[in-house]
Amino acid sequence: MLPMNDAALLTPGDYADAVTAAVRASAAYYTDGGTPLGDDEYDALLRAIAAYEEAHPGEALPDSPTGKVAGGAVEGDVPHSVPMLSLDNVFSAEELAEWAAGLERRLGRPVAAWCVEPKLDGLAVAARYRAGRLQRLITRGDGLAGEDISHAADAVLGLPAALAEPVDVELRGEVLLTREQFEHANEVRTAHGAVPFANPRNGAAGTLRAKDRPYRVELTFFGYDAVGLDDDLPHSALLERLAALGANTAAATAARPLRCATLAEAQQRIEEIAALRPALPFGIDGVVVKADSAADQRDAGSGSRAPRWAVARKLAAEHKVTRLLDVEWNVGRTGIIAPRAVLEPVVIDGVTVTYATLHNPADITRRGLMLGDQVFVYRAGDVIPRVEAPLVDERTGDERPIVFPGSCPRCGDAIDTTEQRWRCARGRNCQAVASVIYAAGRDQLDIEGLGGTRAVQLVEAGLVTDLADLFSLTREQLLALERMGDTSTDNLLAAIETARSRPLNRVFCALGVRGTGRTMSRRIAAHFGSMAAIRAADADTLAAVDGIGAEKARVIVAELAELAPLLDRLAARGVGTTVTAPRAPATAGARADGDAPRAEAAPAAAAAGPLAGEAVVVTGSMTGPLAALSRNEMNELIERAGGKASSSVSKRTTLLVAGEKAGSKRARAEELGVRIVTPDDFAVLVADHLPEV
Repeated sequence: MLPMNDAALLTPGDYADAVTAAVRASAAYYTDGGTPLGDDEYDALLRAIAAYEEAHPGEALPDSPTGKVAGGAVEGDVPHSVPMLSLDNVFSAEELAEWAAGLERRLGRPVAAWCVEPKLDGLAVAARYRAGRLQRLITRGDGLAGEDISHAADAVLGLPAALAEPVDVELRGEVLLTREQFEHANEVRTAHGAVPFANPRNGAAGTLRAKDRPYRVELTFFGYDAVGLDDDLPHSALLERLAALGANTAAATAARPLRCATLAEAQQRIEEIAALRPALPFGIDGVVVKADSAADQRDAGSGSRAPRWAVARKLAAEHKVTRLLDVEWNVGRTGIIAPRAVLEPVVIDGVTVTYATLHNPADITRRGLMLGDQVFVYRAGDVIPRVEAPLVDERTGDERPIVFPGSCPRCGDAIDTTEQRWRCARGRNCQAVASVIYAAGRDQLDIEGLGGTRAVQLVEAGLVTDLADLFSLTREQLLALERMGDTSTDNLLAAIETARSRPLNRVFCALGVRGTGRTMSRRIAAHFGSMAAIRAADADTLAAVDGIGAEKARVIVAELAELAPLLDRLAARGVGTTVTAPRAPATAGARADGDAPRAEAAPAAAAAGPLAGEAVVVTGSMTGPLAALSRNEMNELIERAGGKASSSVSKRTTLLVAGEKAGSKRARAEELGVRIVTPDDFAVLVADHLPEV
């Protein structure tokens, strides 16, 4: 490994090796998006090379990537009318402040304003229009000339074939694969026998250059500049002009460009965009800060490689390269057998990652993974590490196939492999302890005193094999268990008795039906009104519930059929038998025994509730009467009051309940003009629907 953290450690030989490594990585990165180095490693390598050359003037090698667009890795044969430059990078708030101070010294005056926008992780392109119609699409190349990729233009969403006005203009921007497009692209590729893309940038580069493929992969364009429009437009106004012409821009995203009056405001916006990063539908590797004024840009000018009036504030790489050491097979509470990657430890966004998600055996096969592979890893949603794909070109021949289990890793029974997610043939019975713990959780039946240790005791003693057994436990049975005295026994029995009358959505959620969770359980319960009606529903009826499509509906119907004996036993014990007026008509026919009540129209109470017609998001820490409520209980409260609960702020959101440390959701709500209330004000609004204490 080359020493990259301290330029003084680079010997002349190390320097030459560093240049060779950087040129190789840059060539791979800018041609097909593949690279043997992660972003952080590549940036560190470039900084070490630049520092060596500064300390040893006159010794720079001709191939050195410093001072060159795209590191000098690519060329093109279509000249650009105006050079397409790269951006200089800074890596901290302090470096950004130093850069801004240098710009203002060059100008001899303060910068009028800043424009802050996400740095999209794709390929820079130029789209030439004549009389408003797209004529040619060109890559950035070496900044002076690029490659003609017009053949791919019809697959690029957000890049209109015709603009809203018949103007001669060259739009500049980034073409990328959104996360959804990336997943779809790999599904399509593997279906045609091709190797999956290692990451979205790799996929975008390969797709733009590919010709005569037997399948189509869509990409997305985000415009950020133009040649041929009003030269006096501030950058923020130019972006608005691009959108008016019909081009897609980042303005439609949560990380939309923002004009900032001061550098302090710009720094704050950088932090906001960085916080939004995990939730964005596309990848970013930094935030771009630009002098907004056209006069400031002209007076600052540009160097041979980068403009002096703009800089990229790089963020820590989400993607890292590490080695896949092993695959573990774990059995979940519903019997699902889930593979987990064991990784050579790697730090991603300040967190040491040693395990990552692999989803299912089909996912492993689709990605072509082998033990010993160098793999790209990222933290999906900034929380769950996930393996993307192997670096096939880095294979040494020592890699080994991943062995799939032939029987359940937990109980040794057979495995049902008929679906993508494999499952133990015993289903939930394979993991009775996990099922009981989940059902007793606060957001389900909320059985206080029934934690992991107690659940293990009950199952190992043979007293509990499933959820229904909890409601048949006797005082004598519990007292016979170790460390169960009179008080703890009476408390647990009282908690179980209280759980018997939990509302329908809690009971349904406690079942752990695949394809559902807390939110979906609330919707299903509200839609049907009774467990009998839910059980009577066919797939078409279930698919009518908000958020349930045809595929998920089939899974739920199959799950309910499997759970039928358990549901019968629960009903016999008075659990899940509450009936409420459903909110939507149900079309399912009655069961053979005639116990499914037909659903009627939405109840007047819900329709006339204080939140009727409201789409509500809760964020931050609740106070006052709401302080004791979990987020799930807050969502239940919203729906009792006639509203619809959501987890993210969008254009459909009508009300935000903002507690302490509300963060980015409050900022997004303010941008969209969403009504914002405090927890105390919200408690007054829904006072009649608050749970009794």
